[in-house]
Amino acid sequence: MAQKKPTAEDMRTKTDDQLSEQLVDLKKEQFNLRFQAATNQLERPARIKEVRRDIARIKTLQTERQATAKSAAGTKEKA
Repeated sequence: MAQKKPTAEDMRTKTDDQLSEQLVDLKKEQFNLRFQAATNQLERPARIKEVRRDIARIKTLQTERQATAKSAAGTKEKA
């Protein structure tokens, strides 16, 4: 059964811990997909691209949150 494609909006509602956990899961899946591709057992080659982009989405969100937290901390120190 096909999984629902996670959107950026869906990911924004998740906590940092949930995003980190999902990132670990996606990296494991990416690792397994690479092995399947190397042994010609890959059923859906497009899944590699989907996983890679999902990983990028999560990392982007994490970077945005870190930047927001850093700028919020900077404004508190100035006040």
